[in-house]
Amino acid sequence: MEKQFLSYVRVSTTKQGERGVSLQEQQDAITRYAQRHALKVTRSFEERETAAKRGRPIFLEMLRLLRRGKAQGVIIHKIDRSARNLRDWADLGDLMDIGVEVHFANESVDLNTRGGRLSADIQAVVAADFIRNLRDETRKGFYGRLKQGLYPIAAPIGYLDRGSGQPKAIDPVKAPLISEAFELYSTGAYSLSRLIDTMYQRGLTNSRGSQLTLNGMSTVLNNPFYVGLIRIRKTGESFMGVHPPIVSKTLFDAVHQILRGKTVTRLVKHDFVFRRLVRCHRCGYNLAAEIQKGHVYYRCHTRGCIRSAFREEEIDRTVADALGPLGLDEEEREYAQRWITAARLDKDNRKSNELEICRQALNTIRERLSRLADAYIDGAFDQRILDEKRTSLLFDEVGIKARITDIEAGRSDTLTRLEQYFELTKAASNLYNLAIPAEKRDFVKKLTSNLGVSGENVVITLKPEAQMIANRLQLSSGSVRRGVHRTFSRILNRFLKSFEACEVSQPQPLLD
Repeated sequence: MEKQFLSYVRVSTTKQGERGVSLQEQQDAITRYAQRHALKVTRSFEERETAAKRGRPIFLEMLRLLRRGKAQGVIIHKIDRSARNLRDWADLGDLMDIGVEVHFANESVDLNTRGGRLSADIQAVVAADFIRNLRDETRKGFYGRLKQGLYPIAAPIGYLDRGSGQPKAIDPVKAPLISEAFELYSTGAYSLSRLIDTMYQRGLTNSRGSQLTLNGMSTVLNNPFYVGLIRIRKTGESFMGVHPPIVSKTLFDAVHQILRGKTVTRLVKHDFVFRRLVRCHRCGYNLAAEIQKGHVYYRCHTRGCIRSAFREEEIDRTVADALGPLGLDEEEREYAQRWITAARLDKDNRKSNELEICRQALNTIRERLSRLADAYIDGAFDQRILDEKRTSLLFDEVGIKARITDIEAGRSDTLTRLEQYFELTKAASNLYNLAIPAEKRDFVKKLTSNLGVSGENVVITLKPEAQMIANRLQLSSGSVRRGVHRTFSRILNRFLKSFEACEVSQPQPLLD
């Protein structure tokens, strides 16, 4: 009776199988071998998977049938087609030990002898070593590209591939849509589902031309590639990219504030003035707003807090009082305007100062990256913490580099923003009292660093820049003012330096 055998052929990639590389040749060699040795192939197994890892479904199915006695043996093209990992080779060895015949069509190995088994074992070990070396070399090339700032994987939506060794190029069609998606989501008025529908109507699709899924849109909004940073999701490692960014770091951070739940994204029924702005100093939670008997109350829901509710009028009055000292009189406003005009004439020096601040911050980041690597080598923390801290520093570096680019291109004018800030503070208390709720929230966010309650009291702290103005005005002795105080110019200089420095994100110390 003619023996019944299975056949097994394999290629490492789906692309090889589609192009017919080696699959048909392997099958032809097996057919000729079966005819020469009077073996009948009753079923053929074809697989398009690498043998470097265990778990090939078709190979495992074939082994299962052989164990159940559905065939007397199997014919495989070569040893390295059957296994490039030693566990699969051991499985084949177990089958041989129970009498299953294993033949290799392209290798003269007699597996029924001790010498033949030894020769096959050696070839299997060589094949396993080959794949390990190939993996190492591939990994070296992959990380070599990453260290050059290149992304050796298919370009994400919004970018185009330019070939091996080239940075990704901006897609002129989809890049503006990606930027728009970030802008819309940063407003807090869009859920992911609504954003997907809106952007699909405007032409944003995935690589297959279909509407993005929830997971796809989340991947886009979480991908730092769009600000110039390469992150490998599998390992958590990050690298500085050389491709042009699509969105600014400021916009990316604003989106992440919402994604992490630190900004309210749901629509609110009532337009409360201080929603999510007033914090209880005892428990650290924001006070929740509610309407009782026609009045708005901000209530702390933590059990044990001394006073749990504050009327909105009380908080509103405290804020207005705190903003009162910020008002500038006519002489001071005129002096500040002349000072800003004179400072603009010294534009080149100011530009140099801003660039120097940024470069110092950049050097600080690079020094900390070096210290971070040394600490990791010394065993101060594990790989996970290293990746988190390194990613944080690289994000800071992205922001500072963007800032340097803006300054060098003339897109950054600190004096203009300073002028706008003075416009906001010149009659802050009066403007605040006349403002609508949304404008009042804007006053609180721009001029204060803390608004909260402590015990029975509402506590407010001005931002350092605003505090400079408030402290300057407190120097008055109460006598009639004649001209601007001689220290006002010094205050303006300190104010400008503080304003410039605060635009550069200074990383926090990573190591004690």
